[in-house]
Amino acid sequence: MVEVRHLPAIRALSPLDGHYHGAAGLALTPAPARTLISLHLSESAAGPVGAALGLALPNRPKTSAEGEGLAVLWLGPDDLLLLAEEAGDAAPAELVARIEASGSAEQSAVDVSDRFVAIALDGWAAEAVLASGCPQDLRLPAFPVGAVSRSVLARAEIVLWRRSETRFELFCGRSFADYVWDYLVEATRAPAL
Repeated sequence: MVEVRHLPAIRALSPLDGHYHGAAGLALTPAPARTLISLHLSESAAGPVGAALGLALPNRPKTSAEGEGLAVLWLGPDDLLLLAEEAGDAAPAELVARIEASGSAEQSAVDVSDRFVAIALDGWAAEAVLASGCPQDLRLPAFPVGAVSRSVLARAEIVLWRRSETRFELFCGRSFADYVWDYLVEATRAPAL
């Protein structure tokens, strides 16, 4: 039998703490710290795991689901990213315990909270700023509210989530955070905006 051990959480500081950029039609801020769980599961495990979390898991490409303090982003077949508003030391272990309590053995849940840094773009210019370096079609009909996509921004791998018509959250690897931030700040200075 596999022994499951939960180690105490040690959280890395965000490389973007204290950053803010405002431009015409756009506010660029580090998104609040959250617990992030990489969730891989079989199709048959989706129902029990979703019930344990209290929401139906997304099962279509480029979709998301939100519930009480939780969001689940579809990243690929059997590949989801679970976001929890709480980012305390116990939050990852509590979420993993809820997933394990689902009774499904066909799943893997790993705390990746320190792997990603999230950046929020809010305002009417957000779509244009992102489009300057991202090949994803971000027009509202093609990328509606709630849509999620793995993509690239200026050659950096990202996960992009549309929260509202004018608000996006972008997740990038921690080591790319400064680069992505600087790119976005520079993109706000583009003449087209």
